[in-house]
Amino acid sequence: MSQVILDEQAITRATTRIAHEIIERNKGIDNCVLVGIKTRGIYLAQRLAERIEQIEGLPLPVGEIDITLYRDDLTVKTDTEEPVIQGTNIPIEIENRKVILVDDVLYTGRTVRAALDALIDLGRPEQIQLAVLVDRGHRELPIRPDYVGKNVPTSKSEIIVAELKEVDARDQVKIDKK
Repeated sequence: MSQVILDEQAITRATTRIAHEIIERNKGIDNCVLVGIKTRGIYLAQRLAERIEQIEGLPLPVGEIDITLYRDDLTVKTDTEEPVIQGTNIPIEIENRKVILVDDVLYTGRTVRAALDALIDLGRPEQIQLAVLVDRGHRELPIRPDYVGKNVPTSKSEIIVAELKEVDARDQVKIDKK
């Protein structure tokens, strides 16, 4: 049985709030770049960039990062097949910039750790901040988001399913039982 915890309107409100928080914390958007973690993080980063441009009147560069080769569970997840590498595309140098890493759901922190490793391989940012749509807890690494759409305490027997129009034809976040 599924329970919807964020509908389309709630996701829109959350991304708008995160956009305002990013602008406020960074005193504008100078020297900032949004980088979405494949797959849904990219679409959230693009939505944040649109909101920020509506608010500030200036475009914010958006990149995407593929963490496939940086995962610490690569051998576990790919016993039977080769990993699919989708590539990293960041339109500007991240050296000495404020990078806002964007993902849909923060759980153990391992995806974010892999993304940090991938980013550092590209250059040395001035700062890396983390924005997530949902923080569900159960961290295995000392990683904490700077911007959160919704905190959702979960049990380990539950899974969070984030669906975005760009991939799933609808916007919603739901909790399912494993």
